[in-house]
Amino acid sequence: MVEVPSEFPVVVVGAGQAGLAVSHELTTLGIEHVVLERARIGQTWQGLWDSFCLVTPNWTMNLPGAPYQGDDPEGFVPRDEIVRYLQHYASSFGAPVREGVSVDSLEPGPNGGFLLRTSEGELPAAAVVVCTGAYQRPHRPAVATGFPRDVLVIDAAEYRNPAALPGGKVLVLGSGQTGCQISEELHESGREVFLACGRAPWLPRRVDGRDIVTWLNETTFFDTPLNALPSPAARLGANLLVTGKRGGHDLHYRTLQAMGVQLLGRLTGVDGHRASFAGDLADSVAFGDTRYADLRKVLTEQLPAKGIAAPELPDPPPFYAGPPLELDLTGFGTAIRTAGFRPDYTSWMQFPAFDAMGFPLTDNGASTVIPGLYFCGVHFLRKRKSSVLFGVGEDAAIVAQSLAHHRSQQLA
Repeated sequence: MVEVPSEFPVVVVGAGQAGLAVSHELTTLGIEHVVLERARIGQTWQGLWDSFCLVTPNWTMNLPGAPYQGDDPEGFVPRDEIVRYLQHYASSFGAPVREGVSVDSLEPGPNGGFLLRTSEGELPAAAVVVCTGAYQRPHRPAVATGFPRDVLVIDAAEYRNPAALPGGKVLVLGSGQTGCQISEELHESGREVFLACGRAPWLPRRVDGRDIVTWLNETTFFDTPLNALPSPAARLGANLLVTGKRGGHDLHYRTLQAMGVQLLGRLTGVDGHRASFAGDLADSVAFGDTRYADLRKVLTEQLPAKGIAAPELPDPPPFYAGPPLELDLTGFGTAIRTAGFRPDYTSWMQFPAFDAMGFPLTDNGASTVIPGLYFCGVHFLRKRKSSVLFGVGEDAAIVAQSLAHHRSQQLA
């Protein structure tokens, strides 16, 4: 790996899939740069729980110049294989990554450009590409405070495996992909699990022998642009409820309820050993079923137009929702917060370059406020697929070309 220089024309912050894809595209264009990574290549993936498997099929490991080469394109590799893919990718084109260098502050340079204050000193740069990931700061709703001291409260990022938790029942707060997967694993380990549910879409893992992500990739679903969302808050919506564990299988409210996980409404308060929940479980299930119908319509309308027979997706079966509105937390050992993530740029970037939710204001990845500042790997940066393995390369190429144009104007 490279040393951090005293100055550099372009600095890429972060060595996950976005940072490495940008580095690949900059290398292709002959643009000198350095990639700073606070920990190790693929750190976000390395920080996931022990049994995590890729949630999208293996074919989606498709960064620029490195398509999936394995023999199981519709399988789901475990966490450590994802990390190895990223490490091999970095080595394949000699990515100039410097690991173990944190960027503590990014601010205007004294003579123009930018100044990065890092754990190894100050680094001036003419341009910066921020690739710090789609999942930065765990969301901790205020209502999820006040748990009694005998209940360990952790974020999903701190969860590793069932054996690492204290004994007793477990309350999982948040029912996106992470909450559902952790709930399933804890239940299978013999724990009594309670899941406080919110609104999330779902589809079957496979239909007619083909993965649902592969089906959806034949439509415009993953190319949905940011401006097509019904509201800015929709950017924070949950992903499809599926899992890649054990070869991939259905995982949603109905499957969890059938296996014995106790489903609850949203957490509304904690008072000592009493936790209160909203009576909205049925509404959350109905929301997911509506999204199921919406996505079924996307498949049935768009696939035949491409000469592809649409798969048969039956109506969801009835759902019984009669959850308790209160729980006695006596006997609970752990509460796990899985309420999603929020952007965390403003804590270290000294620029007014973000919207009210903290997302960067950009046009094709280039800041609309600060010339020379770019972003890649942001959720819905340009499209639904902007932050995922098979989508980030498209944005990386656009950012690299834009940066090259910016550099040529500076040097003219």
